[in-house]
Amino acid sequence: MNYSKLKTLVYLLVAGFILSSCSSIDIFKENVETPVNTPYESFVIMNKEVGVNGFNSQFVDQQVQIHIEEALQNRGMSYDKLKPELVIRYTSNEDKRQREINNNYNPYPFWGYRVWNPWMYSPYGPNFNNNSRSSSSYELLQVIVDFIDPKEDKLLMTLTGVTEVSNPKHKSKKVLATTDKIISFFLDELENARK
Repeated sequence: MNYSKLKTLVYLLVAGFILSSCSSIDIFKENVETPVNTPYESFVIMNKEVGVNGFNSQFVDQQVQIHIEEALQNRGMSYDKLKPELVIRYTSNEDKRQREINNNYNPYPFWGYRVWNPWMYSPYGPNFNNNSRSSSSYELLQVIVDFIDPKEDKLLMTLTGVTEVSNPKHKSKKVLATTDKIISFFLDELENARK
């Protein structure tokens, strides 16, 4: 193996590690009342027409609408609020949570230091319980999108994207990434139905 191939392999491994360290986005498909069997050429976003926000932040809500609309229009569908072939409705579940973190400040392995200090890990010793615990806050974020066939008045599917947000500054990016992944999943379902 020559040097350039080895260098490329190392870059790919580093990039894979970085991408795997980011919190993932999981997509769940549920509530299928009718199969996707016709090509949809027009759509409407119910939240936009009715004026109902699916998110706590109005800015994030508008960004989600724009992302959904642009993704479907790029796929050749048109926005039609009078006679749409597909109705889209979205909402969110934003749940604040805490996780416990165990901080062990002991730099020595469990058995290696006992030779020099037999009371280090003894229940009778002064340093037995020197672990400290703290908690960190995060938000479990769910983006829920319903795809409805108005002719049959049934759900094609409900797609739920789940991710974690640990920094409020990155929340809008996470929401948009989750929305993009949901729309991509739906468009793949449409492509598979046409085959």
